Amino acid sequence: MPLDLDHLHRVHCVGIGGIGVSAAAKFLRLQGKEVSGSDEAPSVVTADAERAGIRVLAPASSNIEPDLDLLIYTSAAPESQVERVEAARLGIPQMSYFEFLGLVSRGERTVAVCGTNGKSTTTAMLALILERAGLDPMVVVGSRVPSFEYGNFRPGKGGIFVVEACEYREQFMHLQPSVVLTTKIVEDHLDYYRDLAHIQETFRAFATKLPEDAPLIWNADDEGSRVAYAGIDRPNGTFGFRPDADLHVENHEISEGLQRFDAVFKDGAAWRGLELRVPGAFNVSNALAAIAAARALGAKEGAVRSALAEFAGIWRRFEKVGERDGAPVISDYGHTPDAIEATIEAAREFYPGRRVLLAFQPHHHDRTRKLFDAFVPSFDAADALILSEIYGVAGRKEHEGEISSRDLVEAVKARGVVKDVRYAAGPQAALALLEDAEAEGAIMLIMGAGDIYSIAYPLCRTHR
Repeated sequence: MPLDLDHLHRVHCVGIGGIGVSAAAKFLRLQGKEVSGSDEAPSVVTADAERAGIRVLAPASSNIEPDLDLLIYTSAAPESQVERVEAARLGIPQMSYFEFLGLVSRGERTVAVCGTNGKSTTTAMLALILERAGLDPMVVVGSRVPSFEYGNFRPGKGGIFVVEACEYREQFMHLQPSVVLTTKIVEDHLDYYRDLAHIQETFRAFATKLPEDAPLIWNADDEGSRVAYAGIDRPNGTFGFRPDADLHVENHEISEGLQRFDAVFKDGAAWRGLELRVPGAFNVSNALAAIAAARALGAKEGAVRSALAEFAGIWRRFEKVGERDGAPVISDYGHTPDAIEATIEAAREFYPGRRVLLAFQPHHHDRTRKLFDAFVPSFDAADALILSEIYGVAGRKEHEGEISSRDLVEAVKARGVVKDVRYAAGPQAALALLEDAEAEGAIMLIMGAGDIYSIAYPLCRTHR
């Protein structure tokens, strides 16, 4: 018998410090449910949950009481996790976060924003455009959006559900999409996928879940997407810098702190002089994706223009957290080789003439091992590089001991392009090295999907 959201009263969320699970908890709390959650350590995400009226506890079997209606769990929590074991003993239904999103998506017009890079930023851009257009979307995004009262979740009553759809372990297949928007398809999550072809097959299978004639919006500049969607003809199809895309860029200009471009549609419409205050060609691409989806959903030019002009970025996506001795300190979630290259390029465009000091923490031993040869040249455009030890990921296939950031350091040194390359045992060691670095005339990039972001604010607070 399918679970009925209307008849849920008490829900417990395992891994509420995860950005996705916390959004599910907020969704339920704002529907008047009694919601609790657990996580191993407090964070800005758990603090957001508490401000939404959710009890946040340390994991314990005593958190699971017999009158609980549902347990939602993060993919990092195995069946042996103490609360899941107790819920199973008591016969309480359990759902993964992604299964829960799938349940929610069945009752809404769901816009699934997917891709191996750019999902969070594109989801946020689209959400803000639809908000400005008066379409009142409900939104789940894998980051914190400054204008959202609930951080990574926006309640909405417009019947549109904009959701960041994760491809890891085919989890987005739980969704029932009405629109699919794909930013980019590159190699990632190779602890699950065999290779890029397997990833492309999965994205194509997800697209086949769309109703007939529903929009499939994808990046014409991305070879991975072109292969994945070859032969699929859908309305509002492609976006990119290529002039043959259904929505393409003209007159792209960059100045310090600002990008301008024209968005030109296949039907002849052109929205001229759009402005973005976030850097990088990849963010112009993200904006095009959001524009294509927003127009398909009925948003007008004025809403797009004003929302993009005011978009100042989101948490850990080229987020300027402050300065150190005049050097901008940027926190960024990028953790794949192509994301590193694009972020360094964006930094050089927005801050021309400055030295780039990069502190990077690889995320996941298996990813580092399998993409090692791609990581090594991805740092070439940095002037100085600090490689923090690899961040291990709970619940994922790991090869700890087989690979270390020390190996990356040696390989980058041997390549001979970046002259200043150093190893840090962890984020605090990386912070100490950055504090000793010459900041004048530089930009400091703090990159990675692990916990290295935690040193960005202290770096701004400490000065020589």
